[in-house]
Amino acid sequence: MEFKKSKKLFEKGLVNLVGAVNSPVRAFSSVGGNPLFIKKARGSQIIDVDGNKYVDLVLSYGPMILGHRHNKVQKAVNKALKKGYSFGASTENEIALAKIVCDAFPGMDKVRFVNSGTEAVLSGIRLARAFTGRDKIIKFSGCYHGHQDALLVAAGSGLATLSLPSSKGVPEGAVKNTLIATYNDLDSVKKHFEKHDDIAGVIIEPIGGNMGVVVPQGNFLKDLKEFIHSKGALLIADEVMTGFRSKFGGAQELLGVEADITCLGKVIGGGFPVGAYGARNEIMENVAPLGGMYQAGTLSGNPIAMVGGISTLKELKRQNPYSEFEKIGEKIENILLKAAKKYEIDLTVNRFGSMMNPFFTKLKVTNFEQAQTTDTDMFATFFWEMIKNGVFLPPSQFEAWFLSSAISKEDIATIEKAVEKSFFEIQKNHERTS
Repeated sequence: MEFKKSKKLFEKGLVNLVGAVNSPVRAFSSVGGNPLFIKKARGSQIIDVDGNKYVDLVLSYGPMILGHRHNKVQKAVNKALKKGYSFGASTENEIALAKIVCDAFPGMDKVRFVNSGTEAVLSGIRLARAFTGRDKIIKFSGCYHGHQDALLVAAGSGLATLSLPSSKGVPEGAVKNTLIATYNDLDSVKKHFEKHDDIAGVIIEPIGGNMGVVVPQGNFLKDLKEFIHSKGALLIADEVMTGFRSKFGGAQELLGVEADITCLGKVIGGGFPVGAYGARNEIMENVAPLGGMYQAGTLSGNPIAMVGGISTLKELKRQNPYSEFEKIGEKIENILLKAAKKYEIDLTVNRFGSMMNPFFTKLKVTNFEQAQTTDTDMFATFFWEMIKNGVFLPPSQFEAWFLSSAISKEDIATIEKAVEKSFFEIQKNHERTS
Protein backbone atom coordinates (compact mmCIF):
# COMPACT_ATOMS: atom_id res chain seq x y z
CA MET A 1 0.00 0.00 0.00
CA GLU A 2 1.02 3.58 -0.64
CA PHE A 3 0.03 6.56 1.50
CA LYS A 4 1.48 9.38 -0.62
CA LYS A 5 -1.69 11.50 -0.80
CA SER A 6 -2.33 11.13 2.91
CA LYS A 7 1.23 12.27 3.59
CA LYS A 8 0.80 15.32 1.35
CA LEU A 9 -2.48 16.25 3.03
CA PHE A 10 -0.88 15.84 6.44
CA GLU A 11 1.91 18.25 5.49
CA LYS A 12 -0.62 20.69 4.02
CA GLY A 13 -2.83 20.42 7.10
CA LEU A 14 0.02 21.37 9.42
CA VAL A 15 -0.23 24.95 8.16
CA ASN A 16 -3.71 25.79 9.44
CA LEU A 17 -4.76 22.87 11.64
CA VAL A 18 -3.25 21.97 15.00
CA GLY A 19 -1.12 18.93 14.23
CA ALA A 20 -3.08 18.66 10.95
CA VAL A 21 -5.96 17.09 12.89
CA ASN A 22 -9.08 18.08 14.81
CA SER A 23 -8.85 15.39 17.47
CA PRO A 24 -5.55 14.20 18.99
CA VAL A 25 -5.90 10.44 18.46
CA ARG A 26 -6.12 11.04 14.69
CA ALA A 27 -2.52 12.27 14.72
CA PHE A 28 -1.23 8.65 15.04
CA SER A 29 1.26 9.83 17.66
CA SER A 30 1.04 6.58 19.65
CA VAL A 31 1.66 4.33 16.63
CA GLY A 32 4.02 6.51 14.58
CA GLY A 33 3.81 7.51 10.95
CA ASN A 34 1.47 9.94 9.25
CA PRO A 35 -2.30 9.88 9.79
CA LEU A 36 -4.54 8.51 7.07
CA PHE A 37 -6.99 10.85 5.36
CA ILE A 38 -10.31 9.28 4.44
CA LYS A 39 -12.14 9.96 1.19
CA LYS A 40 -15.35 7.95 1.51
CA ALA A 41 -17.03 4.92 3.04
CA ARG A 42 -19.86 2.53 2.33
CA GLY A 43 -21.16 -0.40 4.32
CA SER A 44 -18.31 -2.12 6.17
CA GLN A 45 -15.63 -0.53 3.98
CA ILE A 46 -13.72 2.73 4.33
CA ILE A 47 -11.43 4.16 1.62
CA ASP A 48 -8.56 6.60 2.06
CA VAL A 49 -7.44 9.33 -0.37
CA ASP A 50 -4.85 6.97 -1.88
CA GLY A 51 -7.62 4.54 -2.82
CA ASN A 52 -6.72 1.95 -0.17
CA LYS A 53 -9.75 -0.03 1.03
CA TYR A 54 -10.17 -1.29 4.56
CA VAL A 55 -12.60 -3.26 6.67
CA ASP A 56 -13.62 -0.54 9.12
CA LEU A 57 -13.41 -1.48 12.81
CA VAL A 58 -13.31 2.17 13.91
CA LEU A 59 -16.76 3.12 12.61
CA SER A 60 -16.32 6.76 13.64
CA TYR A 61 -15.59 5.40 17.15
CA GLY A 62 -18.92 3.67 17.38
CA PRO A 63 -21.90 5.41 15.78
CA MET A 64 -21.87 3.66 12.39
CA ILE A 65 -23.48 0.51 13.81
CA LEU A 66 -25.35 -0.18 10.56
CA GLY A 67 -22.25 0.46 8.49
CA HIS A 68 -21.60 3.59 6.46
CA ARG A 69 -24.34 5.28 4.44
CA HIS A 70 -27.03 2.70 5.07
CA ASN A 71 -29.69 3.10 2.38
CA LYS A 72 -32.57 3.86 4.75
CA VAL A 73 -30.55 6.38 6.75
CA GLN A 74 -29.22 8.02 3.60
CA LYS A 75 -32.72 8.32 2.14
CA ALA A 76 -34.15 9.83 5.34
CA VAL A 77 -31.32 12.34 5.69
CA ASN A 78 -31.50 13.40 2.03
CA LYS A 79 -35.22 14.07 2.46
CA ALA A 80 -34.64 16.10 5.63
CA LEU A 81 -31.89 18.20 4.00
CA LYS A 82 -34.40 19.50 1.47
CA LYS A 83 -36.45 21.03 4.31
CA GLY A 84 -33.62 22.92 6.02
CA TYR A 85 -30.48 22.39 8.07
CA SER A 86 -31.14 24.16 11.37
CA PHE A 87 -34.02 26.21 12.70
CA GLY A 88 -33.17 27.16 16.29
CA ALA A 89 -36.73 26.05 17.07
CA SER A 90 -38.54 22.87 18.05
CA THR A 91 -39.33 20.14 15.53
CA GLU A 92 -41.59 17.09 15.67
CA ASN A 93 -38.70 14.67 15.20
CA GLU A 94 -37.18 15.72 18.54
CA ILE A 95 -40.26 14.26 20.20
CA ALA A 96 -40.08 11.11 18.07
CA LEU A 97 -36.43 10.39 18.87
CA ALA A 98 -36.97 11.20 22.55
CA LYS A 99 -39.70 8.55 22.75
CA ILE A 100 -37.50 5.91 21.07
CA VAL A 101 -34.64 6.62 23.49
CA CYS A 102 -36.78 6.78 26.64
CA ASP A 103 -38.65 3.60 25.73
CA ALA A 104 -35.31 1.79 25.36
CA PHE A 105 -34.02 2.76 28.82
CA PRO A 106 -36.00 1.61 31.88
CA GLY A 107 -36.22 4.44 34.38
CA MET A 108 -35.68 7.20 31.80
CA ASP A 109 -38.78 9.37 31.62
CA LYS A 110 -37.30 12.44 29.95
CA VAL A 111 -34.26 13.20 27.83
CA ARG A 112 -32.52 16.39 26.71
CA PHE A 113 -30.64 16.36 23.41
CA VAL A 114 -27.30 18.16 23.12
CA ASN A 115 -24.53 18.18 20.51
CA SER A 116 -21.84 15.80 21.77
CA GLY A 117 -20.98 13.21 24.38
CA THR A 118 -18.84 15.76 26.20
CA GLU A 119 -21.80 18.12 26.45
CA ALA A 120 -24.08 15.29 27.62
CA VAL A 121 -21.69 14.36 30.43
CA LEU A 122 -21.01 17.89 31.67
CA SER A 123 -24.78 18.47 31.74
CA GLY A 124 -25.42 15.16 33.51
CA ILE A 125 -22.92 16.03 36.20
CA ARG A 126 -24.40 19.50 36.63
CA LEU A 127 -27.81 17.85 37.00
CA ALA A 128 -26.53 15.45 39.69
CA ARG A 129 -25.17 18.42 41.63
CA ALA A 130 -28.40 20.36 41.20
CA PHE A 131 -30.54 17.43 42.38
CA THR A 132 -28.42 16.51 45.42
CA GLY A 133 -27.21 19.97 46.40
CA ARG A 134 -23.69 18.54 46.66
CA ASP A 135 -20.48 19.41 44.81
CA LYS A 136 -18.08 16.47 44.51
CA ILE A 137 -18.01 13.83 41.77
CA ILE A 138 -16.13 10.53 41.71
CA LYS A 139 -14.75 9.24 38.41
CA PHE A 140 -12.66 6.16 37.64
CA SER A 141 -9.08 6.19 36.43
CA GLY A 142 -9.00 5.28 32.75
CA CYS A 143 -12.60 6.29 32.04
CA TYR A 144 -12.85 9.21 29.61
CA HIS A 145 -15.92 11.40 29.79
CA GLY A 146 -15.08 14.17 27.36
CA HIS A 147 -12.77 17.16 27.57
CA GLN A 148 -14.52 19.27 30.19
CA ASP A 149 -12.17 20.74 32.79
CA ALA A 150 -13.60 18.94 35.80
CA LEU A 151 -12.96 15.47 34.33
CA LEU A 152 -9.54 15.99 32.72
CA VAL A 153 -7.82 14.60 35.76
CA ALA A 154 -5.49 11.81 36.85
CA ALA A 155 -5.07 10.14 40.24
CA GLY A 156 -3.10 12.04 42.88
CA SER A 157 -0.77 10.51 45.46
CA GLY A 158 -3.45 8.11 46.66
CA LEU A 159 -6.93 6.89 45.90
CA ALA A 160 -8.52 9.02 48.59
CA THR A 161 -6.90 12.30 47.55
CA LEU A 162 -8.24 15.08 45.42
CA SER A 163 -7.15 14.80 41.80
CA LEU A 164 -4.73 16.99 39.91
CA PRO A 165 -5.22 18.33 36.37
CA SER A 166 -3.86 16.16 33.57
CA SER A 167 -4.10 18.87 30.92
CA LYS A 168 -2.47 22.27 30.69
CA GLY A 169 -5.02 25.04 30.88
CA VAL A 170 -7.08 23.27 33.54
CA PRO A 171 -6.72 25.13 36.84
CA GLU A 172 -6.54 23.12 40.04
CA GLY A 173 -9.69 24.86 41.20
CA ALA A 174 -11.61 23.31 38.29
CA VAL A 175 -10.91 19.80 39.54
CA LYS A 176 -10.99 20.36 43.28
CA ASN A 177 -14.35 18.61 43.45
CA THR A 178 -13.33 15.60 41.33
CA LEU A 179 -12.14 12.44 43.07
CA ILE A 180 -10.48 9.43 41.41
CA ALA A 181 -11.30 5.78 42.11
CA THR A 182 -10.10 2.50 40.60
CA TYR A 183 -12.39 0.66 38.19
CA ASN A 184 -13.69 -2.64 39.62
CA ASP A 185 -12.59 -1.61 43.13
CA LEU A 186 -15.52 -0.64 45.36
CA ASP A 187 -13.23 -0.02 48.34
CA SER A 188 -11.57 2.83 46.42
CA VAL A 189 -15.01 4.48 46.21
CA LYS A 190 -15.84 3.84 49.85
CA LYS A 191 -12.64 5.58 50.97
CA HIS A 192 -13.82 8.82 49.37
CA PHE A 193 -17.18 8.66 51.12
CA GLU A 194 -15.38 8.11 54.43
CA LYS A 195 -13.63 11.46 53.97
CA HIS A 196 -16.30 13.52 52.20
CA ASP A 197 -19.99 14.08 52.91
CA ASP A 198 -20.69 16.24 49.87
CA ILE A 199 -20.38 13.72 47.01
CA ALA A 200 -23.17 14.26 44.48
CA GLY A 201 -22.55 11.21 42.36
CA VAL A 202 -20.28 8.66 40.75
CA ILE A 203 -19.81 8.67 36.97
CA ILE A 204 -18.76 5.51 35.20
CA GLU A 205 -18.61 3.91 31.78
CA PRO A 206 -20.58 0.66 32.37
CA ILE A 207 -18.06 -0.85 29.98
CA GLY A 208 -14.77 1.01 29.94
CA GLY A 209 -14.06 1.95 26.34
CA ASN A 210 -11.22 4.46 26.55
CA MET A 211 -8.65 2.30 28.32
CA GLY A 212 -9.34 -0.49 25.91
CA VAL A 213 -12.49 -2.49 26.57
CA VAL A 214 -12.70 -3.16 30.32
CA VAL A 215 -15.67 -5.05 31.74
CA PRO A 216 -17.03 -4.76 35.30
CA GLN A 217 -16.27 -7.86 37.35
CA GLY A 218 -18.86 -9.79 39.34
CA ASN A 219 -21.44 -7.55 40.98
CA PHE A 220 -19.28 -4.43 40.90
CA LEU A 221 -21.90 -2.14 39.32
CA LYS A 222 -24.79 -3.45 41.44
CA ASP A 223 -22.76 -3.12 44.63
CA LEU A 224 -21.58 0.34 43.56
CA LYS A 225 -25.12 1.60 43.06
CA GLU A 226 -26.37 0.09 46.31
CA PHE A 227 -23.53 1.66 48.27
CA ILE A 228 -23.69 5.16 46.82
CA HIS A 229 -27.49 5.22 47.16
CA SER A 230 -27.05 4.46 50.84
CA LYS A 231 -25.00 7.67 50.98
CA GLY A 232 -27.57 9.77 49.07
CA ALA A 233 -25.47 10.02 45.90
CA LEU A 234 -26.46 9.32 42.29
CA LEU A 235 -25.07 6.86 39.74
CA ILE A 236 -24.29 8.52 36.39
CA ALA A 237 -23.77 6.09 33.49
CA ASP A 238 -21.73 7.35 30.56
CA GLU A 239 -23.19 5.24 27.76
CA VAL A 240 -22.01 7.55 25.00
CA MET A 241 -20.04 4.62 23.63
CA THR A 242 -22.09 1.63 24.81
CA GLY A 243 -25.61 2.93 24.23
CA PHE A 244 -27.46 0.70 21.71
CA ARG A 245 -24.24 -1.23 21.03
CA SER A 246 -24.84 -4.40 23.04
CA LYS A 247 -28.63 -4.40 23.05
CA PHE A 248 -31.40 -2.08 21.95
CA GLY A 249 -30.93 0.21 24.92
CA GLY A 250 -28.00 0.36 27.26
CA ALA A 251 -25.36 -1.89 28.75
CA GLN A 252 -26.87 -1.14 32.17
CA GLU A 253 -29.77 -3.49 31.58
CA LEU A 254 -27.50 -6.33 30.49
CA LEU A 255 -25.39 -5.78 33.58
CA GLY A 256 -28.40 -5.67 35.88
CA VAL A 257 -28.12 -2.10 37.09
CA GLU A 258 -30.16 1.04 36.39
CA ALA A 259 -28.37 4.39 36.57
CA ASP A 260 -29.99 7.52 37.94
CA ILE A 261 -28.71 9.63 35.05
CA THR A 262 -27.67 8.25 31.66
CA CYS A 263 -25.50 10.08 29.11
CA LEU A 264 -25.71 9.09 25.45
CA GLY A 265 -24.26 9.96 22.05
CA LYS A 266 -22.84 8.33 18.91
CA VAL A 267 -25.39 5.71 17.76
CA ILE A 268 -28.42 7.89 18.64
CA GLY A 269 -27.36 10.36 15.93
CA GLY A 270 -26.56 7.80 13.25
CA GLY A 271 -23.20 9.47 12.61
CA PHE A 272 -24.29 13.08 13.07
CA PRO A 273 -23.09 15.20 16.02
CA VAL A 274 -25.45 14.46 18.91
CA GLY A 275 -25.53 13.74 22.62
CA ALA A 276 -28.23 13.33 25.25
CA TYR A 277 -28.77 12.94 28.96
CA GLY A 278 -31.85 11.51 30.59
CA ALA A 279 -33.32 10.35 33.89
CA ARG A 280 -36.58 9.81 35.76
CA ASN A 281 -38.98 12.73 36.07
CA GLU A 282 -38.02 13.89 39.55
CA ILE A 283 -34.43 14.40 38.39
CA MET A 284 -35.06 15.81 34.92
CA GLU A 285 -37.57 18.34 36.19
CA ASN A 286 -34.63 20.20 37.70
CA VAL A 287 -33.55 21.17 34.14
CA ALA A 288 -34.62 24.53 32.68
CA PRO A 289 -37.29 25.50 31.75
CA LEU A 290 -38.89 23.24 34.40
CA GLY A 291 -36.22 23.80 37.03
CA GLY A 292 -33.26 25.89 38.03
CA MET A 293 -30.42 23.96 36.34
CA TYR A 294 -29.61 25.89 33.20
CA GLN A 295 -28.42 24.25 29.99
CA ALA A 296 -29.05 25.39 26.44
CA GLY A 297 -27.77 24.98 22.88
CA THR A 298 -28.63 26.57 19.55
CA LEU A 299 -28.01 23.35 17.63
CA SER A 300 -29.45 20.98 20.23
CA GLY A 301 -32.04 18.74 18.60
CA ASN A 302 -30.66 19.58 15.16
CA PRO A 303 -33.22 18.34 12.61
CA ILE A 304 -30.69 16.43 10.51
CA ALA A 305 -29.20 14.70 13.56
CA MET A 306 -32.69 13.79 14.77
CA VAL A 307 -33.57 12.17 11.43
CA GLY A 308 -30.22 10.37 11.36
CA GLY A 309 -30.92 9.01 14.82
CA ILE A 310 -34.53 8.02 14.18
CA SER A 311 -33.75 6.19 10.95
CA THR A 312 -30.73 4.45 12.49
CA LEU A 313 -32.54 3.27 15.60
CA LYS A 314 -35.62 2.09 13.69
CA GLU A 315 -33.46 0.03 11.36
CA LEU A 316 -31.35 -1.22 14.26
CA LYS A 317 -34.46 -2.42 16.08
CA ARG A 318 -35.69 -4.14 12.92
CA GLN A 319 -32.36 -5.89 12.33
CA ASN A 320 -31.75 -6.80 15.98
CA PRO A 321 -28.12 -7.75 15.19
CA TYR A 322 -26.98 -8.31 18.77
CA SER A 323 -26.79 -12.12 18.81
CA GLU A 324 -24.90 -11.97 15.53
CA PHE A 325 -22.52 -9.37 16.99
CA GLU A 326 -21.81 -11.81 19.82
CA LYS A 327 -20.96 -14.60 17.37
CA ILE A 328 -18.76 -12.40 15.18
CA GLY A 329 -17.04 -10.85 18.18
CA GLU A 330 -16.27 -14.28 19.59
CA LYS A 331 -14.91 -15.40 16.23
CA ILE A 332 -12.55 -12.41 15.95
CA GLU A 333 -11.47 -12.92 19.56
CA ASN A 334 -10.59 -16.53 18.79
CA ILE A 335 -8.71 -15.47 15.65
CA LEU A 336 -6.58 -13.12 17.75
CA LEU A 337 -5.93 -15.63 20.52
CA LYS A 338 -5.10 -18.44 18.08
CA ALA A 339 -2.54 -16.28 16.28
CA ALA A 340 -1.03 -15.09 19.57
CA LYS A 341 -0.61 -18.68 20.72
CA LYS A 342 0.91 -19.73 17.39
CA TYR A 343 3.50 -16.95 17.47
CA GLU A 344 4.02 -17.05 21.25
CA ILE A 345 2.84 -13.48 21.84
CA ASP A 346 1.32 -12.50 25.18
CA LEU A 347 -2.24 -11.37 24.49
CA THR A 348 -5.42 -10.70 26.44
CA VAL A 349 -8.63 -9.95 24.55
CA ASN A 350 -11.45 -8.08 26.28
CA ARG A 351 -14.87 -8.06 24.63
CA PHE A 352 -18.42 -6.98 25.34
CA GLY A 353 -20.94 -7.49 22.57
CA SER A 354 -19.89 -5.46 19.54
CA MET A 355 -16.92 -3.84 21.32
CA MET A 356 -13.52 -5.47 21.76
CA ASN A 357 -9.85 -4.75 22.32
CA PRO A 358 -6.63 -6.85 22.41
CA PHE A 359 -3.97 -6.03 24.99
CA PHE A 360 -0.40 -7.18 24.45
CA THR A 361 -0.01 -8.41 28.01
CA LYS A 362 -0.39 -11.72 29.83
CA LEU A 363 -2.34 -10.06 32.65
CA LYS A 364 -6.10 -10.13 32.92
CA VAL A 365 -7.14 -6.51 32.36
CA THR A 366 -9.82 -5.22 34.73
CA ASN A 367 -8.62 -1.65 35.34
CA PHE A 368 -6.46 1.09 33.85
CA GLU A 369 -3.31 0.11 35.76
CA GLN A 370 -3.45 -3.40 34.31
CA ALA A 371 -4.25 -2.02 30.85
CA GLN A 372 -1.06 0.01 30.98
CA THR A 373 1.04 -3.18 31.21
CA THR A 374 0.35 -3.74 27.50
CA ASP A 375 3.30 -3.58 25.10
CA THR A 376 2.50 -0.46 23.07
CA ASP A 377 5.43 -1.05 20.71
CA MET A 378 3.93 -4.40 19.76
CA PHE A 379 0.58 -2.70 19.26
CA ALA A 380 2.16 -0.12 16.93
CA THR A 381 3.61 -2.92 14.79
CA PHE A 382 0.27 -4.72 14.87
CA PHE A 383 -1.62 -1.56 13.91
CA TRP A 384 0.44 -0.82 10.80
CA GLU A 385 0.46 -4.44 9.65
CA MET A 386 -3.31 -4.58 9.98
CA ILE A 387 -3.56 -1.33 7.97
CA LYS A 388 -1.26 -2.69 5.27
CA ASN A 389 -3.42 -5.80 5.06
CA GLY A 390 -6.72 -3.97 4.74
CA VAL A 391 -8.11 -3.54 8.27
CA PHE A 392 -8.74 -0.05 9.68
CA LEU A 393 -8.20 0.08 13.46
CA PRO A 394 -8.13 2.91 16.01
CA PRO A 395 -4.53 4.24 16.12
CA SER A 396 -4.28 3.66 19.87
CA GLN A 397 -3.91 0.64 22.12
CA PHE A 398 -6.50 2.14 24.45
CA GLU A 399 -9.39 2.65 22.02
CA ALA A 400 -12.15 0.09 21.49
CA TRP A 401 -12.83 -1.69 18.22
CA PHE A 402 -16.43 -1.75 16.97
CA LEU A 403 -18.53 -4.04 14.79
CA SER A 404 -21.25 -3.04 12.34
CA SER A 405 -24.14 -5.11 11.03
CA ALA A 406 -22.69 -4.58 7.53
CA ILE A 407 -19.67 -6.79 8.24
CA SER A 408 -19.51 -9.82 5.93
CA LYS A 409 -17.89 -13.25 5.87
CA GLU A 410 -15.39 -11.84 3.37
CA ASP A 411 -14.55 -9.06 5.82
CA ILE A 412 -13.91 -11.59 8.59
CA ALA A 413 -11.66 -13.56 6.23
CA THR A 414 -9.73 -10.33 5.53
CA ILE A 415 -9.39 -9.73 9.27
CA GLU A 416 -8.15 -13.28 9.84
CA LYS A 417 -5.48 -13.01 7.14
CA ALA A 418 -4.40 -9.61 8.42
CA VAL A 419 -4.10 -10.88 12.00
CA GLU A 420 -1.99 -13.84 10.87
CA LYS A 421 0.41 -11.62 8.94
CA SER A 422 0.54 -9.03 11.74
CA PHE A 423 1.50 -11.54 14.44
CA PHE A 424 4.13 -13.03 12.15
CA GLU A 425 5.69 -9.56 11.83
CA ILE A 426 5.47 -8.96 15.58
CA GLN A 427 7.30 -12.21 16.28
CA LYS A 428 9.93 -11.41 13.64
CA ASN A 429 10.51 -7.92 15.09
CA HIS A 430 10.66 -9.29 18.60
CA GLU A 431 13.28 -11.88 17.64
CA ARG A 432 15.29 -9.18 15.89
CA THR A 433 15.40 -6.92 18.96
CA SER A 434 15.81 -9.59 21.66
